[in-house]
Amino acid sequence: MHDARLENLLGAAALAINDVMLADVHGAGAVSGSSAAALVTLMESPGISVTDLGKRVRLTQSAAVRMVDSLAAAGLVGRSPGAGRLVSVNLTPSGRDTADRILAARARSLAELVSALDDAEREAMTSLLAKLLARLYGEIGDSNVLCRLCDRAGCTRSAVCPVGQAERDRKA
Repeated sequence: MHDARLENLLGAAALAINDVMLADVHGAGAVSGSSAAALVTLMESPGISVTDLGKRVRLTQSAAVRMVDSLAAAGLVGRSPGAGRLVSVNLTPSGRDTADRILAARARSLAELVSALDDAEREAMTSLLAKLLARLYGEIGDSNVLCRLCDRAGCTRSAVCPVGQAERDRKA
């Protein structure tokens, strides 16, 4: 069944949610959306290469280098030699604090949004979003990209992450 209204509502909501969330994230970290995602990614994957970090936040190699240069100049990340020609990137204490503020701002904006739902609606939305995220994993194929600005502990505290499960299912 084709439901143009549902698709339109979903598209408008997705865009508006992203706008609100990223505005709050930017305010908390004073960095771009890509840089915010990079800081959060480095919390989960310290020491990854500039190249891998760029892939996870969907930047070209040259754009990733410029982003890391900017984050290093701001004192949020440091570089160290990795294997071969690779350079690993790690958060500084200031970078970790900024990443924590980014995740807190993201959580506040999303909590405010879902406060309009009652308990039954929240449960239904949780189930529907889990299903949509598993489907999106099939499209994107990389949990690190899909969950680049996620509070991973928050997602897995009381249930299995649908993206992680989709990834495990694909590998099985």
